[in-house]
Amino acid sequence: MRKAPIRVLLASAALLVASCSGAAGGGGGGSEPGAAPAKDANLTLVVYSKFTDREEKAVTAALQSFTKKYPNIKIDHKGNQDDDKLTQSIQSGSAPDVAISFFSDNLGNWCHSGAFQDMKPYVDRDKTDLSVIPKQVLDYTQYNGKQCSLPFLADVYGFYYNKDLLAQAGYSAPPKTTTELVEYTKKITKFAPDGSIEVAGFIPSMPFYANEAQIWAPMTGAKYLSGPDGKSNMAGSAEWKELFDFQKQLVDFYGKDKLERFKAGLGDQYSPDNAFHKGKLAMMFDGEYRNAFITDTAPNLNYGTAPPPVSPSRAASYGGGYSTGTIIGIPKGVKNPGASWELIKHVTLDTDTLVELSNQIKNLPSTTESLKSPNLKVNEQFKTFLDMYGGGKLQSNPASPVNAAAIKAVNDFASRWVAGQEPDLAAGLAKVDAQINDELAQKLGK
Repeated sequence: MRKAPIRVLLASAALLVASCSGAAGGGGGGSEPGAAPAKDANLTLVVYSKFTDREEKAVTAALQSFTKKYPNIKIDHKGNQDDDKLTQSIQSGSAPDVAISFFSDNLGNWCHSGAFQDMKPYVDRDKTDLSVIPKQVLDYTQYNGKQCSLPFLADVYGFYYNKDLLAQAGYSAPPKTTTELVEYTKKITKFAPDGSIEVAGFIPSMPFYANEAQIWAPMTGAKYLSGPDGKSNMAGSAEWKELFDFQKQLVDFYGKDKLERFKAGLGDQYSPDNAFHKGKLAMMFDGEYRNAFITDTAPNLNYGTAPPPVSPSRAASYGGGYSTGTIIGIPKGVKNPGASWELIKHVTLDTDTLVELSNQIKNLPSTTESLKSPNLKVNEQFKTFLDMYGGGKLQSNPASPVNAAAIKAVNDFASRWVAGQEPDLAAGLAKVDAQINDELAQKLGK
């Protein structure tokens, strides 16, 4: 489960806007929930997802466990279906019965356009207890009072550190505050005789690997669309200013030209040559899935995991971080929405199904009961993310029809800011606010 490149999210968002007027009608589009299938119902449910290869097989097995309750219902899981393909199928009137997407940032657009159905009538009818899902995770599956999706496993972004490199600098534990992170970075970083960087303590560039504004935001408590009217108010946010000042402090320590040259020689994020795997980077942000990559390509790496550092003024928030994840919902126009709901309810709330799937693909199960299961396979590094997930301190983006555009605008600004192209922080953030709010006005017709 990986974050999508912003260009992919924006391309998909454009199609989702089109689906507002182009989605075909069909069953289950109204407010009345569809009836559950009979126990002996004989039908096929088509499921779209982006999973491939080993992960696709594991997800198929999880979906097919539904047949224990409905033995005559067949599951046709079609992997490698991205959000563009999904939206096109909705527009053409050939939507799958159930849709799985990696990208929760698209949910606001889906809800707003009507491309995904509101499942709240089903939740209310069946008295389904959604309190078993951590609130911060449940939040990103909702939009404007509509429950347009449920979480289908989750990602939590924590902090990875090389124990050997920290020990060489005299540290036995990871930094807990942003002040300590700056101190650690300066002491751990190694420069060559010519002044070039040999080993970086922490790379402050955005975007770089998992360095994105939404993943860093919990360090200072910065939030998207935090104005009193639901609009962007970054220019009036002390938290965003603190975050960008922190970033600039570290860029100035390295020198932006040296930092760019160093980054240019590093391996790709998802390759075996990842800088953290190779000992070129001592500390970084990443999701729980990084543990599996390290086991596979750098099994001898001596590393630890921890919650991300936080602002010294927010010590009580330590233990939290950014959360997102895969979502699952009922597209508009399906023939048997009641059956779609029963499948979704099973794979998102059944403890045994979630635990087995988590063990197979190494993402976090998305209910509190599955987190506590004795059958969940956990090592020391993975436990950090389980503790964060169940700790009640996670932060996620609010569902919005402009999330993808807002995230891109902020990350683009971060790049310009550290490059010296935005010398006035407050003025630059005000421009970002205007850009996001214009996009929001267009989407909402205001």
